[in-house]
Amino acid sequence: MPPRKFVTRGLLMLIMTLLVIVWLLPLITTFMTALKTAKEASSSYPWEMPQGFALAENIAWAWNRGRLGQSFGTSIIYASVGALFAIALASLAAYALVQLRPRRAFGWFLLIYAGTIFPFQMYLLPLFYMYQTTGFYDTKTGLTLFYTAIAIPFCLFVLRNHFTTVDYEIIEAAKIDGLSNFGIYLRIYLPLSVAAVAALFLFQFTWIWNDLLFGLTLAKSPDVRPIMAGLAGLRGTYSAANTPGVLAGALLASVPTLLIFLALGRYLLRGMTLTTSGE
Repeated sequence: MPPRKFVTRGLLMLIMTLLVIVWLLPLITTFMTALKTAKEASSSYPWEMPQGFALAENIAWAWNRGRLGQSFGTSIIYASVGALFAIALASLAAYALVQLRPRRAFGWFLLIYAGTIFPFQMYLLPLFYMYQTTGFYDTKTGLTLFYTAIAIPFCLFVLRNHFTTVDYEIIEAAKIDGLSNFGIYLRIYLPLSVAAVAALFLFQFTWIWNDLLFGLTLAKSPDVRPIMAGLAGLRGTYSAANTPGVLAGALLASVPTLLIFLALGRYLLRGMTLTTSGE
């Protein structure tokens, strides 16, 4: 290997190593603090090794006294149902725009996709007043409907682009064999979109799970608010008394998205490149 190339590669590895350390340092200090008791955390630095192992007690404190358990269950519902419903509705819309080809199909696509153009903060006041008027404020149904609706535009964008790559000769052959439009959707388009759907579920589940803004705005009850709003309430109410408990709650809140990524991560790159590769 030429000396110059060797130095360049070594410098690149050094920079990458430093970036990994910088990225991991907050996580390591958070985990180490979550292992400590409240008394030990107040009298030691975050990077100091804990003298005991109080992680289980801190998680139990956040789950029970901090009411994080209620928010955890509701967020599982919001993230799972919202992502699945959004993908289902977006896939039907994408199929209609690509295969059924209604008049002004591109205009309909732009109209739906326009929901992602404007800052989400613009929706806060209209949504708040609408939810109060319609009775959806501080209800699980209202938040589920919102998370489903807010995720549809991006899902439509990805699935529409992917559906345009399906070979039309396959569709013509299916029509000759007598397959209906809905049968083509179920037996051809959906099976060819497994990677794209998995990647979308990963994205939308993570976004809904990590949402704080709308969870605080559209709900107030601990059993209705999502996990990030519950975690924010835990931070504001109990942090002075038990910082390790708050950080243990934060670690607990990160587990579902980590598991989803480990389960579906292999689809991520493939799903996002299908629209350009034509697979």
